[in-house]
Amino acid sequence: MSELDALLEANRTFAAGFDHADLPAPPARRVAVLACMDARLDPARFLGLGIGDAHVIRNAGGRATEDAIRSLIISSWLLGTREFAVVHHTDCGMLTFSNEELRARPRTETGADAWGIDFLPFGNLEESVCEDVRRIRSSPFIPQDIPVRGFLYDVRTGLLNEVQVDRQAAA
Repeated sequence: MSELDALLEANRTFAAGFDHADLPAPPARRVAVLACMDARLDPARFLGLGIGDAHVIRNAGGRATEDAIRSLIISSWLLGTREFAVVHHTDCGMLTFSNEELRARPRTETGADAWGIDFLPFGNLEESVCEDVRRIRSSPFIPQDIPVRGFLYDVRTGLLNEVQVDRQAAA
């Protein structure tokens, strides 16, 4: 059985006991979380969230990309979220490569040039959190009254630690 077949079987088991059909689309806790896609992170679990509690947006590095900000705009304007969390983590793979290194791989493997893609690697975890919090705060499409806070998740301990972001730098 392939892994996808195993996932489909697990879904059938989940659906057999599904009792959340009446949940509204807006998240109950009015929060959105932007986190890394790393498989060691389970934001719902480490934040104590249940189905329907929050929007969880994930990508490589938990970066505040144009698409992540698009999702946050929809989350706040159409679905009523009033707080945002940016979560990066220790031992992140985004610390291990440069744009040039990652761009070279598709070129070598497929002949396709990935020169126009910014993979958004970073060299400093805390600064990457600050950069993403600032990017979200500075968007003219994100309401200014929405708090945006940044955190580092420790993959060894499971603890979440807040990163202090200079509010002046966001202006």
